[in-house]
This record gives sequence, structure tokens and C-alpha cells, in this order.
Amino acid sequence: MAAPPRLVIFDCDGVLVDSEPIAMRILLETLAAEGLRLDPATGYDRFLGRSLANTREILAADFGVKLSDAALAAMRQRLYAAFRAGLAATPGIAAVLDALAAPYCVASSSQPERIRLSLDVAGLLPRFEGRIFSATMVPRGKPAPDLFLHAAGEMGFAPGDCLVVEDSPAGIRAARAGGMRVVAYLGGSHAGSPDYRDRIAALRPDRMITDMRDLLGSD
Repeated sequence: MAAPPRLVIFDCDGVLVDSEPIAMRILLETLAAEGLRLDPATGYDRFLGRSLANTREILAADFGVKLSDAALAAMRQRLYAAFRAGLAATPGIAAVLDALAAPYCVASSSQPERIRLSLDVAGLLPRFEGRIFSATMVPRGKPAPDLFLHAAGEMGFAPGDCLVVEDSPAGIRAARAGGMRVVAYLGGSHAGSPDYRDRIAALRPDRMITDMRDLLGSD
């Protein structure tokens, strides 16, 4: 049997909080206003789990859409308002955090202010103070391993000692590239379709769970 992890690294969106449908709706509405209409399936396929900088690069390179700083700022404000109005913590996550034997942190593609807002609205921020890591802190976002390696290093653990909890293909690839074990959490509102689950299964995470409380069996 594999040794228990010495550090658990959580993604935020879609893992600690059920935010992905809200974020995708706001992104697609922003793109539609710029003249690019994408369906949600395409949005999740191309942008899920990626940083804002990486999303901008994909939009410019693959769709010919260059989002202005003003458009991004307006999108961010709409997103934050939507989070304050309706963002919820993942069911069972608070109890799981309290029961984990290993220390934990969060490493997210989102900007630090968005991570903090999400955790605050969900009532989780006190549990992660001083252990919040953002893709803005590293040269490359997911699927590169930089963020997870940075988080592990700052927390004082080797990659092989870490277990990552992720919901996105980009995040799972990042964990694998960093030499870490990874559990795929598929209990979010965006992760219920058979096609999505097949895509995740094809990446061969160490485990796939739909109830966050099952994570305790990985500790």
C-alpha cells in the first residue's frame, strides 16, 4: 500500500467550492459580448482549470479574440458579485478538512483575491490562511506543474509526499507532471456528464470520488 500523504493540496474552484458553473456562465457571456459564442461543453473543454492569463492566450491564438483589460475587469466584478450571491462550499468539505491527518493547502489557477473571496463566502478562509497559492506566483499555470511544486516547496514537502485533489484535466496533468499522486473529485455541478468523467478517467488519476468525504480513505 502507498504511504499516506504528508501534504494534501486542494484545487479551489470545483473542489473546495462549487464555482465552475457560475464562472463559466460569466465567461461565456463576456465572450458573447465580444462576438464569440461558445457552448458550455467547449468552454469547459478549453478553459476549465486554467489561469486567466492562459485563457487569454488561448482566446487570442485559437479564436482571434483579444479581451481588453476593461472587459476582464468588468467580467471579474460580475463574477465576484455572483459568488457573493450564490457560491457554496463543497458538501462535506469542512468536516473533511477537520478530519485530515495531514496538513493541507490550496493551489489554484485563480488570482489570490478570487481565491480568498471564494473561501470567505464559503466559510473556509480561516482554515487556509497562510496556505493559499495562486498561479500568479509561478511562471506557468496548469497543466504545467509549477504551481503544485511551488506549493509543496513552500509547505516544506517533497512532491512524492503530496496528494493533489483536482477536478480538471489541466490540474490532473499538472499533478502528474509534478510527480504527485492525484485524486479526481467529480462531485461538482459541472462534472456529472459521462463524457466529462470519461475524459478524467482517461488521465488515470489514482482515485475518482464523487463525495468529498471519500477523500479520507486516501489519507
